[in-house]
Amino acid sequence: MLSPVTLRENPALLKLDLYCKGMRLDDSCFIEGDGGRQILRTRAGLGSGLELILPRGLWTNVPVTEPFAAASPHVLHREGGRYFIRYRGDIVTDVRLSPRPAWYDARTASGKPMTRIGTLQGTYLGIYQAKVCEYWTAKPKKTNCKFCSVGLNLGVDDADEKSVSEVLEVVRRARDESGITYVDFNTGHYDGDTYLDILEPYLVRIKKELGLLVGFQTPPHRDLSRYDRLRALGLNRVSFCFEAFDPERFKELCPGKHAEYGLDYYLEAVRYCARLGRSGPGHEPWVANGELIAGLEAPESTMRAIDWITSVGAIPTVCVFRPLVGTDLEHEAPPRTEQLVPVFARLYEACMERSLPIGCAPNVHVSLVMLPEECGSLSPRRFPWQSLKLKAMATLLRRRLAARGAEAIR
Repeated sequence: MLSPVTLRENPALLKLDLYCKGMRLDDSCFIEGDGGRQILRTRAGLGSGLELILPRGLWTNVPVTEPFAAASPHVLHREGGRYFIRYRGDIVTDVRLSPRPAWYDARTASGKPMTRIGTLQGTYLGIYQAKVCEYWTAKPKKTNCKFCSVGLNLGVDDADEKSVSEVLEVVRRARDESGITYVDFNTGHYDGDTYLDILEPYLVRIKKELGLLVGFQTPPHRDLSRYDRLRALGLNRVSFCFEAFDPERFKELCPGKHAEYGLDYYLEAVRYCARLGRSGPGHEPWVANGELIAGLEAPESTMRAIDWITSVGAIPTVCVFRPLVGTDLEHEAPPRTEQLVPVFARLYEACMERSLPIGCAPNVHVSLVMLPEECGSLSPRRFPWQSLKLKAMATLLRRRLAARGAEAIR
């Protein structure tokens, strides 16, 4: 199925194949010298690769430092300032380096490098807020998720303490200079369910002062009514990462999550928050996500998860398993592209069947995952009526954000 021709004709297939196989860098490459982004280990680790822009505007973060990438048939070359990918020796396509913004080299008023506060993941700003997830510090034995490297990253390329003023300073620079429209916060587990208490001051001030779309990912709070309040405050997205739909696989991969919350409670939080779109400020969009990692369980199980998530009105976020250096699964093989094509085709189809609002947020290109709308070329099915509806929703949201942004700047 895979050849230079098929990869050239289908950039979504190329993006997926790069996730699964990684890429080697030819000695001719001069990434930072040509204005590309430095490779940083931030958040849970999926941002550990090289940020590129593929044809049709698909942004991606390609594994290049993990051992499996050393055997990749994909090689990035540079010639006369032009970057292109070869697959088994044949040229597939030209690509662009994701631009490194000037604020990446700046420091906050407190003296911290701005990239230790937040980094661009594609075109949105990602921030891992507060201290390391306490699964990494549990005694007598760590109970962290086996695929996660956040405990290896905080304090290295990511600061472990970030004040509200520092975060606001970086978000403002990213808005003004990089044109971001969305900020995403991420925390781990903390005893006492304090993660929403920690995040709320940041979320509310960004929403109030800068007029951006704001989302967050945390474990599911025991008091689900807390999400009603955040929805009422105008927040736009909540996401719950349960990664595997098979209960035994969830227990094996996520021992801390299994013991503390359980898979059923993660699913209940997804279901509960998906309903909140009917309440709250009508001018503020709202989505709930259930996050999965393709390649950690059977493809059929991931597709069942996709169908369940969309059935309750939530949108699946599906990333590709990346065996990160230093994690418990660092020696595992990444999944095969051919196994995952049906998974991502189903992601697109399930969202369109339910008329879920995919691809509507302006200037939100995600480098860490395959977005549902990007997967249309992996499916033979077409949804003309739903596509027209989504275009209308995207136009309306773009106008609202433009007006709100102009007001915030004034």
